[in-house]
Amino acid sequence: MVSGFLFSCVKKEEVKAEAKKETSEKKDFKMYEMSEMSVLMEQMYVDNQRLKERIKNGDTIGQFPQHFLLIHKAVMTDDKENDAFFKEQAAKFIKAQELIYEDPKNAKEHFNNGVDACLRCHEVKCGGPIPRIKKLYIN
Repeated sequence: MVSGFLFSCVKKEEVKAEAKKETSEKKDFKMYEMSEMSVLMEQMYVDNQRLKERIKNGDTIGQFPQHFLLIHKAVMTDDKENDAFFKEQAAKFIKAQELIYEDPKNAKEHFNNGVDACLRCHEVKCGGPIPRIKKLYIN
């Protein structure tokens, strides 16, 4: 009977020690910080969701968002990714976006060209957002 009690107490102490260890390991957890480019792309995505709805509804399109131009300067998670290919795709994206505002009669076509530029780049650089980007297309 005594041995059962001692075994039970030892087990409880082991469980407490393990829980304490897990808690201290969690304190070392660091929050992921998005790069400037990631934050910018998130903002551009939201802006383009709104723009898509305006185009679909035939609403006034407004003015080109100047913060999109930060795509050329925003710091990336990995600076090596800011290569000639990225710069070319970024320029195509910006041109397509500007054309939406310059030529609103063909806004849908220009918008989808901008989405194409995003996809071409993400197919090479970072594939994670591809399913989300595809939802931007205007059918």
